[in-house]
Formats: sequence, C-alpha cells, structure tokens
Amino acid sequence: MDILTELREGEGDRLDDRRLARIIHRHSRGLGGNGRRFSKKRLLPYYLKVKESDPERWAGWNVDDATEGRLFQVLRMKPRRTASGVATITVITKPWSCSSNCLYCPSDVRMPKSYLSDEPACQRAERNCFDPYLQVVSRLRALTHMGHATDKVELIVLGGTWSDYPEGYQLWFVTELLRALNDGEDAEQGARTRRGLYRDKGCESRAEERAERVSETQQKVDDGALTYNQAIGRLYGESDVWQDIARGQVATFDELACQHRVNRTARHRVVGLVVETRPDTVTAGSLMLLRQLGCTKVQIGIQSLDPAVLRLNDRVIDLGRVREAFELLRVFGFKTHVHFMANLYGSTPEKDIRDYRRLVTDGAYLPDEVKLYPCSLVAGTGLVGRYRAGDWRPYSEGELLDILTADTLATPGFMRISRMVRDISAQDILAGNRKANLRQLVERRIEEAGERIAEMRYREIGTDETDLGHLALEVVAYETTVSSERFLQWVTPENRLVGFLRLSLPSVEYVRRHQAVLPVGPYEAMIREVHVYGTVVPLHRAGEDGQACAEGEGARPEGSQPHGPGEGAQHLGLGRRLVEAACDIARTQGYQRINVISAVGTREYYQSLGFEDGELYQHRLLV
Repeated sequence: MDILTELREGEGDRLDDRRLARIIHRHSRGLGGNGRRFSKKRLLPYYLKVKESDPERWAGWNVDDATEGRLFQVLRMKPRRTASGVATITVITKPWSCSSNCLYCPSDVRMPKSYLSDEPACQRAERNCFDPYLQVVSRLRALTHMGHATDKVELIVLGGTWSDYPEGYQLWFVTELLRALNDGEDAEQGARTRRGLYRDKGCESRAEERAERVSETQQKVDDGALTYNQAIGRLYGESDVWQDIARGQVATFDELACQHRVNRTARHRVVGLVVETRPDTVTAGSLMLLRQLGCTKVQIGIQSLDPAVLRLNDRVIDLGRVREAFELLRVFGFKTHVHFMANLYGSTPEKDIRDYRRLVTDGAYLPDEVKLYPCSLVAGTGLVGRYRAGDWRPYSEGELLDILTADTLATPGFMRISRMVRDISAQDILAGNRKANLRQLVERRIEEAGERIAEMRYREIGTDETDLGHLALEVVAYETTVSSERFLQWVTPENRLVGFLRLSLPSVEYVRRHQAVLPVGPYEAMIREVHVYGTVVPLHRAGEDGQACAEGEGARPEGSQPHGPGEGAQHLGLGRRLVEAACDIARTQGYQRINVISAVGTREYYQSLGFEDGELYQHRLLV
C-alpha cells in the first residue's frame, strides 16, 4: 500500500528506484530473520495474481488506470526489453542434422547446430521440449511479470538452418507459435495439458537428465569420433520417444491459415516473424514458403566475404550465390539480418576491417541489420585442432576494439548493429573474448574521440520522451544491384531516431528478367519495414478502434498525447505519415502499385491505410 500511496495523484513522479528500494527494505526488515524477503521482481507478479484471483482485495486497493500505469512503469524489470516498441520472443527449433559443417560452429548435441545449451533461449527451449507453444507461453508469462506489454510481438525463430527442416515441421512450428498467442487466457491451461503429454511420452525436460543421457555421445563428438549429424541421428532419429513426438509435429496450410486469421485481431499480435538460414538455401521457392508462413525478416549467416577465409573455415559457398540471395530477399521484400564474424581462421584484423567495409558499402550486400561478433573457441569445433596446433589465436582485446570501432564508424545510418557478442556463457569459451560489454567499450572509445556514430541502434530514442514539434522527416537514398532504396526517418534535432520506414523501388529490368519466379511485377514498390520507437503501448489503449499496428506503430488518433511516462513516440500517427510519404515517393518515381510485407498482426492496420489483402502481400494502387 505504501507504493500505491506514493503513486496516487502524480506522486509517482518522485518514486525512483532508490526510493522504491527503501520502501522494500523497510518492509523486509519487519519480517524478521526467517521471513521471505520482498524484492522488486516479486511485486508485480504478486499484484497481477491478486488482480486475477482475489478481486475483493484488489478492489480494496482502489487502483485506477492512471495509478496502474505508473505502477507498471515503476516495477517494470529491464525496460529496454520493449523500448523498441515491440516485445521480442525468441524460440529455438529442435535438434536437427545440418547440411553444413563449419570449422568454428559449436556441436552441442542437445541443441540445433551452432547453439549451446547454456544460452538463455536454449535453456528455455530445453525445459519445454523444444515445443513452440510452450516456449511462447512461458516467455509471455515472464514478460508480463516483468511489467512489459505483450500486445505486439516479434517472434524470432533460431536453430541452425530453417530450410533444413521438413516443410511439415515448418508449418507446424509457426502454427503453434501463433496458437500460443491466439489462445489468450486459455494458453496456461493449454500449456499444462501439453506438458503432461510430453511427460507421458517420456520426453526429458530437465537439463541435468538430458546432459547425463547424451554425455558419452557428446564426448565422442568433441573428440572427433562422431560428427554432429551422426550423433543427432543416433540420439533422435533412433529414439522411439522422439520419433513418436515427431509424428505429431506436422501441420497443413489450412491449419496455419486458420491461426493467421485469428491473430489479426488477437490480444497478442505478431508484428514480425524472423527465421534463420544460410544464403545457399535462399531460392525463390524457399522465400515463397516463408511468405506463406508470414515471415517478414530473414537472418542469414554470411560470416565473411573473403573466399579464401570461407574455404579455410569449411564454409562452402560461392560469393555469387551470396549476392543472389541478397537480391532475391530484397525483391521479395524481406528485411535482411546478417551474421558477420571477426577473427575467423585465416583472417587478420586488417582483413576483417576491409571485409566489413565491403559488406556495408557494396550495393550487392547492404543488409538492414548486422550481428557482428568475434569468433570464440568452443569445445567440439574443428577450430580446436587449429588452436592446439598454433595456427589460430584469439585476438587481444585491443585488436577486437580496433576492429569493432572501425566497423561501427563504417556502418551507415540506415543499418543497425543488433549485437557485438554472442550470448555464450564464459564457461563454454575455451579461448577468446569473454566480455559481454564490448559494445559499451566501443561506443565509449568513439565518444571520447569525438567521432560520430551513425548506426541505428546507437541513435534509437528508446524510452525517452519525444517532442513532436521538433521532429524532422529525412529521406536517405542508396542504391543496390536490384533496387533504389529510400530510408525515411523521423529524427530529433540531436539526430536521435524516433521512427523509420524502408522503401524499396525494385529495378524494372530485374523484375522483368525474373518474372517467372517472382511474386511481384514491374513498377511495384515495396515497403519492407515500418517502425516507431517507444515502450509498448497495449493495443486496447491504442485508440478507440483498437486496430492492430505496424511494427511499433499504432492507431491512436494523430495529435493525441502519450498515455503515460515512458511510452515514447508510439501511436502518434508517425507511422501513418511515413507510409503516406513512401507512397508519394513511389508515385513520383513512376511506380503504379505499392506492396507491404506485412506481418499477420499488422494487416488490420494497413487495411485502415487503404491497403488491400493479396496472396503474399498487402497492396495499394498509386494511380
């Protein structure tokens, strides 16, 4: 009650973390030596439980909407989790054989290729038997208890190479992701039932049990006596339990379409669906399937653009194939999120800097986002032998900072460096960088040198307040091998990024030449992404119509004010104005129709802007 008293009538403006800690400490001290201590992370789950299951007590607290809004802001844990305007949920696919075997890639037989069982998302996946429904439900619960709105969700599907999995499994996986979001209040009961089914089938969800069961096989993989694929075949392909489970992991397009329809107006709507694959699996056919699934962004492992380095690391791919993948992804409208590595076997700091500069300046590439991280030595990889022979060494911290500093400064303002280290625990790293704060060290070094960082993540406004009267709409033009691109951005006078739109004007000649395999025609522009930053605002508070929104954008009437502190720029009409500006640009350039690669949960929003549903895209005529 002390916290609620502080929050009433605007008094919450002075309830910062320090004052909150004093209140919590005062009440914990009164519990005596054996009482369970209060903590910030327990308060919001307790409040939500009372509100749901003890309405009489909750009514006695007399909490109005304004007070509840301030309470959520004060008790919210890790506010940056939704500062981009979207609640992100990462899920992991089941262990599966990989059609590649790169020198640096981990081979944890409890996980899909390249992932390690100590990584947070992998731990969650293993506890839930790699079931997509269970992973989503558990993450929704955690985010809610941390005080985050989960109305707008970006689903990130990781686990090696998505296209290596059978089509039926892909359909089932996405169908179950959506079902978990669509089930709403019934999801927890659905999760309990599903966990019971896995227990009945004998699926091990405890990490200790699985680790013990696979330890001998894992040792053989680490020693080189078994390949990862051979181990996966023995552990899962020959397992009656896993084969029994796999028989139920299929779905049809009709089942998927049903969940799509429900999600358009569901409480938790998908505003982005991301999958991970390799560039050599990117074809017109595979991208057509991704659009049918509702995918909007593709993560692709490039790692290097140096053919010699790729060969040394058993990364068997031709750069011509990489360029073709980028072209197809762009014309299909997908956002591209590239994995790029420094310190690969056979490379040098000078080569790494030169290689990255090519990635971010050559029109054949120019990804929208980059995961940029140094190679680490992990047990069970082919790199271990090179390290022991003295043929490979990890860079020093100084060398890494030099590379990452140069790469950050080379990154243009329409590109986002999403991370600089992989989420690998220090105990799994045999040699190499163990610092998780490389990004902070790099940014501090650049700031102290007085140089300017243009990349998007550094400029994002996050949870800061926005003065609409001082925003400027800027248009950045750049060319690729298959399109003219326009990056429209709302910026503050300090160049902080408040919102943006990616507009692609595909080459008419390229589209005509490949018309037989493309889902779009000549003179059709493409909106590839719309995003407005700010802490997630629940859709039921986003305006009278409560319509769905684009990634980070919503339907509050233009000109109205945020509902509370920390809501940032969402639902102020900025996304709508970006879309109209993009339509004007495309029309001026002679394009007759504009498509948008909308996620399932954003389609109502685009309909409100005059877009009509199509087979793979929503579209609007410009003539």
